[in-house]
Amino acid sequence: MLKGIVGVTGGPGTGKKSISPLVAAGLGLPCLGINGLASELGSTTRRGGEVDVDLLKSRLPKRVPGPALLYGHLIPYVLESRAVERVVVLRCTPEVLKRRLAARGYRAKKIEENVEAELIGVVSSDAFARFGSAKTSEFDTTGSTPKMAAGRIVKLVRKGGPTPRIDWTLGYDSGAKLRSLLSVG
Repeated sequence: MLKGIVGVTGGPGTGKKSISPLVAAGLGLPCLGINGLASELGSTTRRGGEVDVDLLKSRLPKRVPGPALLYGHLIPYVLESRAVERVVVLRCTPEVLKRRLAARGYRAKKIEENVEAELIGVVSSDAFARFGSAKTSEFDTTGSTPKMAAGRIVKLVRKGGPTPRIDWTLGYDSGAKLRSLLSVG
C-alpha cells in the first residue's frame, strides 16, 4: 500500500501525459498533472501562464495531502522529498526525442535545448539530487508503447530498489556525432 506521492517526471516528449494515467490506474491512485494543479491553485503568472514554483510548492501539500500520482517536468522543484514515495524519470534517446519534438512542431531552438537537456540528463540529475537514489529511478521509454511502459513502471514502483542510471553521452564518441544531434533544421 502506497503512503506517499508517486512522481513521474522527464523532459518534453518522454511520455509523461500518456504513461502517467496508466501507471496511476495500475497503482490505484488518482492522477494529477502539475501544470493543471498550478492553474487550479493560482500558482501561474498572468503573463504566459508560467508556473510560480515557490507558490505552487507552498500550496501543493494542502491540495494533495495523501497518496497520488503527480506528473510533470516540475516534480523535482515542487515536491518535498519527505512527501514522495517514488519518482520515476522518463527518458528517451536524444535522436528519437529530436524526431518527436519536431513532429510536435517545436521551434528549432526549443528542440535543440530539450535534446541537449535530455542528453546530459538535466531533469534526472535534479530528481536524484532532490529525492535521492533510494526513491528515484530512470525509465527508458524510447521503444515502449505507453501500455508496456506503464506496466513495467507499476512493477518498478511496487518492487522498489535502485535501477541503473542512463547515460546517453556514452553513445557520442565524436564531436561530429554531437554536432549532428544538436543541429536542427
